[in-house]
Amino acid sequence: MDSEKKKIIIIGGGASGFFAAANIDESQFDITILEQNSDVLQKVRISGGGRCNVTHACFDPRELTQFYPRGHKELRSVFTKFQPGDTMEWFESRNVPLKIEDDNRIFPVSNSSQSIINAMIEEVRRKNFQVRTQVSVMEILQSENHYLIKTRQGDFSADIVIYATGSSPKSLKIIEKLGHQIIEPVPSLFTFNIKDALLKDLMGTSFENAEVRIPSLKTEESGPLLITHWGLSGPAILKISAWEARSLAMLKYRFEIEVNFIAIAAEEAEEALKNQKNKHPKKSVGQSKIFNVTNRFWNKILELSGIHPEKQIANLSGKEMSQIIDYLCRHKMTVIGKSTFKDEFVTAGGVDLKEINFKNMASKLLPHFYICGEVLDIDAVTGGFNFQACWSEAWLISQYLNMN
Repeated sequence: MDSEKKKIIIIGGGASGFFAAANIDESQFDITILEQNSDVLQKVRISGGGRCNVTHACFDPRELTQFYPRGHKELRSVFTKFQPGDTMEWFESRNVPLKIEDDNRIFPVSNSSQSIINAMIEEVRRKNFQVRTQVSVMEILQSENHYLIKTRQGDFSADIVIYATGSSPKSLKIIEKLGHQIIEPVPSLFTFNIKDALLKDLMGTSFENAEVRIPSLKTEESGPLLITHWGLSGPAILKISAWEARSLAMLKYRFEIEVNFIAIAAEEAEEALKNQKNKHPKKSVGQSKIFNVTNRFWNKILELSGIHPEKQIANLSGKEMSQIIDYLCRHKMTVIGKSTFKDEFVTAGGVDLKEINFKNMASKLLPHFYICGEVLDIDAVTGGFNFQACWSEAWLISQYLNMN
């Protein structure tokens, strides 16, 4: 090994740790990546149902930061240096063509996360950097400008540390011991557990655009909605769970929501139903589904309202009409808990952002110590944004080290 090269230890073989290594100049540095699991890049592997949602087609840094409940201010400068367009170029120049899907999420054309993993592993291998798996870091000791990383598999010494561990409680304790403030982690991106007669037996029913309100928090989100075995999921729920992660943790995941399944004002919906009644008085109520909901959902509303589907729409009473509208546009339900969204477990919380220099992701407290990825108090809604923060932060670290 060239004795002139500085020794970097990267703790964590996930997206940000690997991407940092893949972009660091091997002529200046010698790198060892320490990963506690038996395999690297595990979250990348399972992301997007195994297809890997690499990033999102939003190329304006200011707009991009709007998808981050925590970290939006700090990330603006980061994204001006490296944004989704740069991510696309990076992978495409390494023979991994990417595609933008209708909802603007970006995936490899191969539809396999393995092609993303291979590109990064190949780059790290080409640079002759070392990857050590099943190495569990216990403690980091700092002396002068040097670090000793103590693990169950022996000690490693480093001139520079890149801390990219993800948000496990153990990794947060290690960095807290070095003097960093930790914002208590709470789950973000989760689905709502609800027992409600309207949802019963309708698992898999989806709504193109719905509005979800949490009256007690005076907050609302809109977007696609999905009825699941446990309650409600889909982008509208995931967005509200991310933005309100802290408040919902304080409520112990028990609160009331109000759902407008058709995202149309109740008055407008009532008007449309009255028009239908006047135009087609002889039609049965069962055949009078004029809103964008499934037949199963429409029939469930009629059942719960005590309206026979064969009843002529002309014979609907004012009370029956307003019951239908209530179910469609302002149905209140009680959330009794949460479920993790697939395998994409994301937390709000981590290292306090005030202690990070966002020009290069360096710790303001520790010399030659860089922090990136999910260990920071930064998180995003679903759609490739969490990975983009990882790529951008790692890129900043690599460029800074290469030039200094």
